[in-house]
Amino acid sequence: MAEFSQKRGKQRDEVLGGTVDFLLANARLVLGVGGAAVLGIATLAVKRLIDRATSPRDEDDAKGDNTCLEESWKELSLLKATPRQQPRTPPAALTQPVSLAAPLPAVPAGPADAGPQMSPPLSNPAPLCLTFQEKLLAFERDHVTIPAAHVALAKQLAGDIALELQAYLRNKFPELPFGALAPSGPLYDGLQAGAADRVRLLIPLALEGGLWSLVPGLDTVARDPRCWAVRRTQLEFRPRGSSPWDRFLVGGYLSARVLLELLRKALASSVNWPAIGGLLGCLIRPSVASEELLLEVQHERLELTVAVLLAVPSAAVEEPHLLAWPLEGLAGNLWLQDWYPAEAARLRALDERDAGSRQRLLRLLCGVCRSHPALGRLDRSHLSQVVLHLGEAEAEWAEAALGERFLQVLEVLIDSLERASLPCHFNPDVNLFGGLRAEEIDDLGFALYSGLQAPEWLL
Repeated sequence: MAEFSQKRGKQRDEVLGGTVDFLLANARLVLGVGGAAVLGIATLAVKRLIDRATSPRDEDDAKGDNTCLEESWKELSLLKATPRQQPRTPPAALTQPVSLAAPLPAVPAGPADAGPQMSPPLSNPAPLCLTFQEKLLAFERDHVTIPAAHVALAKQLAGDIALELQAYLRNKFPELPFGALAPSGPLYDGLQAGAADRVRLLIPLALEGGLWSLVPGLDTVARDPRCWAVRRTQLEFRPRGSSPWDRFLVGGYLSARVLLELLRKALASSVNWPAIGGLLGCLIRPSVASEELLLEVQHERLELTVAVLLAVPSAAVEEPHLLAWPLEGLAGNLWLQDWYPAEAARLRALDERDAGSRQRLLRLLCGVCRSHPALGRLDRSHLSQVVLHLGEAEAEWAEAALGERFLQVLEVLIDSLERASLPCHFNPDVNLFGGLRAEEIDDLGFALYSGLQAPEWLL
């Protein structure tokens, strides 16, 4: 039995030896001398371990087990000391870390790590926190700025609608001398803040000179400084009926309410908007829910709101620009003074004087208030007056001071709400906060105070 075991062991040794020799012979061709040496050491070490595990144990082997095992592990440990070929580093775009983690503590190298090592990858510096100025500019880029192509398309649609509506008015009311319809507003003055701003389509009334005069609202029964009355004069020389506008007189004054009702009925029922929209490549619908005369325009590339405004244009610079507006009470027949042309012209003049950013600040304020649920009650007229007040009082209006001026506007608005008074820049008798209820003032004040404490929440 012992002789059979010895013969079997010798046969196994011969087979393993032949296999090892074959591997080593071919390893020299593929791996070279250094690689073949490493492979040989590893193979011999593993062979010894297999021999000791399968061969019968005698006393001498039992005594030398520890020594042989130690020698075998020492041979295997030589693999760590052999130099390794460093892997090729991937492209820089793939080595960029997705998230920056804290640097790992350095591990001291042991005796077995004496070979060459890869240098640790370089990590990007931690991102800096954005300042409020940077967040404000990002909000402007993402929510306020309009692509030039959309601006050009909106102007084209507004101009085409103006031509179609003017042709309709001349055919429908040939006896009424309407002037040339002219689109205007923030879109044309560089003050457009997002796509929600309306295009103003003015329908001017050509009033005869010498037959009409303007009366301040404080001198009327309404006692409203925001409004003006258009009074018919020269009745002793030119009696009623001499002017085509005499049919819209109420108590000797040209009534804005009667003219609004006439135009509202025409826009809602007489104008063939489906045909006009099909001709212009868009869908046009008059808004029946609003008291204002609004046209909702839907194009495949944008949506647009056109506000149709009956206007009494000013013949001189000092005369006010008046609009027919849906007013209530005794002021229903009066005309609302339109401050927008004077505001836009003044802001443009101030910015041209010192290359400032007042108009830019106004666009940002309009965009922020429009997107905030509580600040939506602050319209463009409120914000324009505050920017005008600061624009003439403060000297620094460079882009670097944009965030500071934004916060300063919030402070002025909070102070004005506490007093429930925001005087108009052009007429201090007009309180622009006069139409707000106490609940609305409280909501606005709380929202502005919260925004002043954490202004980035408004963006």
